[in-house]
Amino acid sequence: MKKITLTFCSAVFLMAACNNNGETKNASADSALQTTIKDGKKDTAVAMPDMEAITKAWTEFMTPGPMHKWMQKTNGTWEAEINQWMDPSAPPTKSKATIAQSSILGGRFVESKFSGSSMGQAMNGISTMGYDNAKKLFVATWIDNMSTGIAYMTGTYDSTTRTLNLKGLQTDPVTGKDSNIREEMTIIDSDSYSMVLFGDGMDGKEMKMMEGIYRRKK
Repeated sequence: MKKITLTFCSAVFLMAACNNNGETKNASADSALQTTIKDGKKDTAVAMPDMEAITKAWTEFMTPGPMHKWMQKTNGTWEAEINQWMDPSAPPTKSKATIAQSSILGGRFVESKFSGSSMGQAMNGISTMGYDNAKKLFVATWIDNMSTGIAYMTGTYDSTTRTLNLKGLQTDPVTGKDSNIREEMTIIDSDSYSMVLFGDGMDGKEMKMMEGIYRRKK
């Protein structure tokens, strides 16, 4: 609790310092702060939230909630059977993998460590997932030993279909530009789930790139 309080106080201090512009101003905690922005033509007064509003916003932003508890349900060690496609018209490459997932940073995020293979080569990867309380979105990243880029996705959970739908961008090594990716993680039961990954194919159209069934190791 002490660390959280210090972090929050530091954040508020930095916010106040940035807007102080080198001047000291006194204001009560329940009054709106005023600052002036110069755009080269005129000064524009901007009302800043009072300290009570800032405190409330930061507290809500930093406190783990129901979606964070939902993420933790997939903590543990999983064994996966995976199909991968380079060409949608060709048979998939089959492989197996192990995934170890645990909560980090006080339950605010989960970290997964992947160990398996991809197209016949050893593959190790790390993903992080969280739920952004302010944006009301799940956020996820992925890095591995077969690339030097970071894939980033955001999305929402559909409780009706029990599916987490994510979409975002990864680097296309051929063009050096971003390419689309999309992921569907569907909860089958407490000990199994499926994951399907889609991405831009060689023709620019979306194709299924990977599909796996994950079972909890007991």
